[in-house]
Amino acid sequence: MTWVIIAQAVLWVWFIGCITTYRFGKILLVEGMGVRSAECVMLVLYALGLGAFHAYYPVGRWVLLAILLLWGAVQFRCHWYYTIFGASERKLQGYNDCFRGTLRLFPMSETRLVPDLYHIILHLLILINIIATLIPVK
Repeated sequence: MTWVIIAQAVLWVWFIGCITTYRFGKILLVEGMGVRSAECVMLVLYALGLGAFHAYYPVGRWVLLAILLLWGAVQFRCHWYYTIFGASERKLQGYNDCFRGTLRLFPMSETRLVPDLYHIILHLLILINIIATLIPVK
């Protein structure tokens, strides 16, 4: 159970970066969108899911899983769909403009959407939390 709580906490703290900017000196990890954003709504939903998970287990487990699956689907649609299948010139330009200054493992592409480091880690953490939620806690 401890590793599940750690995974949940790490995802929650990591995702706060979408609300408030994470910058380390001149290195921009992610530009926060503020409390009046879809990202903040998702953070609140995730926090409610965590509350349900811990207060109403095992029923809360399914609430959290539904929220994580929704979040994962939205992230896939906003990022990986366009990485895999390609993006229109307009979508690619908008994405690259939005994440131009962020830290990257792989350079931006003129033909494919390439997620930055922050989003790659975010997506891995969402996946880890989906797996953690599927494993029954004893």
